[in-house]
Parts: sequence; C-alpha cells; structure tokens
Amino acid sequence: MTDYSPQRTKILQGVTIAAVVLFIIAIYLDLFWVGPEKTQGEAQRIFYVHLGSFLGSFISFGATVWAGFAYLRTRNVSWDIFGLANVEIGLGFAAITIVTGMTWARPIWNTWWTWEPRLTSVAIMWLAYAAYIMLRSGIEDPERRRRFAAVYGIVAFASVLFTIIIIRVRPDTIHPVVAGPTQADPEGGFSVTGRIRDTLFFNLFTFAVITVVLVWHRIRLENLSQQVQWRKIQVLSEL
Repeated sequence: MTDYSPQRTKILQGVTIAAVVLFIIAIYLDLFWVGPEKTQGEAQRIFYVHLGSFLGSFISFGATVWAGFAYLRTRNVSWDIFGLANVEIGLGFAAITIVTGMTWARPIWNTWWTWEPRLTSVAIMWLAYAAYIMLRSGIEDPERRRRFAAVYGIVAFASVLFTIIIIRVRPDTIHPVVAGPTQADPEGGFSVTGRIRDTLFFNLFTFAVITVVLVWHRIRLENLSQQVQWRKIQVLSEL
C-alpha cells in the first residue's frame, strides 16, 4: 500500500479519469436519458445517486471489516491505514445517502425527515462510524489506537447489516425496497425495469469504481502524511 512506483501511479491516474468519465455519463443518464418514474415523477431521479452512494458506503465499511481482521492477524500498519481510509470515505458516502434521501423524501413524503426504521438506522450507522474517528483521536498510544480501531471497525459493521435488514422485517416502514418482499410490501417493493434498471446498474457500477479510487487516493495521502511526520522527527532528532 505504500508503493509509489510509476506503474501504480499511472494505473491510479487511469482509473481516476475513468471514474470521472463514468460519473459524467451517470449524471447524464440520471437527468436526461431515463424518463420520470410513473408514480414519483421527476423526484425519483435522485434515487440513482441515493442508492449508489449507499453502495459506496457499504463497500467501504465492508472493507473496514477486512482491514480490521487483517491488522489483528498481522499487526501491519498498512491495514490500519486501509481501514481508516475506508471509514472516512464511507462516512462521506453515508452523508450523501442521508442528504439525498432527505431531498427525495421532501416531495414524496412531504417532510424532510421522519423517524421511520430505515432512516433511523442509517442515522445510527453514520453515528457509529463517526464514533470510530473520535475513538482514534482519543487514544494517544499508536499500537493501542490501531488495535482498538480494528476491533471497533469490525463490530460497527453490525449497524450496516441492521440498516439492510430492518426494512425487510419491520411492517411499519414506508421506505421503498428496490427488490424483494418486505413485511410492509409482500409483493416485492419498488419496480425496476427498462431504462430505470439500466440507469440504476450503471450508477451502482460507477459508485463502486469511485469508491475504490477515493480510497486509493486517501491511502496515498495518509502514507505521504506519515512520511512527512517521520521526516520531521528525523530532522528534529539531528538538531
């Protein structure tokens, strides 16, 4: 993860450009190519970014679990950096999910926020990972900080699973489900066909690529920051 070889730099530059192009295409599809949904009209267009950003947070938080187990097994600092980068990127995507959800809810439910199961669980998920950042900042010993962060990153994923499951088991939810039956809607939830389906899948792929790119950049930034700190320590020790 600390390899700054020209080959890896070129690969990162290439996938960054690809992510930008994919995002531009995705926005075009969202706004112009796909038509309005038959029941929600134009407001439904925000659905693609809303679900795509949630996928980005899910990938990032899932990778944090992987990083946590890997660090506890190897004690390799690179895995701690990987976990931190994913939590920060995941928090950003989760915030986008909440904001786009509120924007979508306003014309559909006539309110910016309601304490229904899915919205509440997403807020809990965001707070759980925000606490991860606070935990790291509150522990001075580096090894202890990394160890506690690894364990917390694993445990906090329960909030992600809770967010996914809650809508399928609670009968009082008003949040739509893209696929599969729920207690509130045994018939299968939101209909995704034709251009809506194609646009959704393209957005999901796009946000997956963007997630990987952002995490990669964040890892390189953190590695660079640590190298600068180490150089400062070396210079100060020589004075």
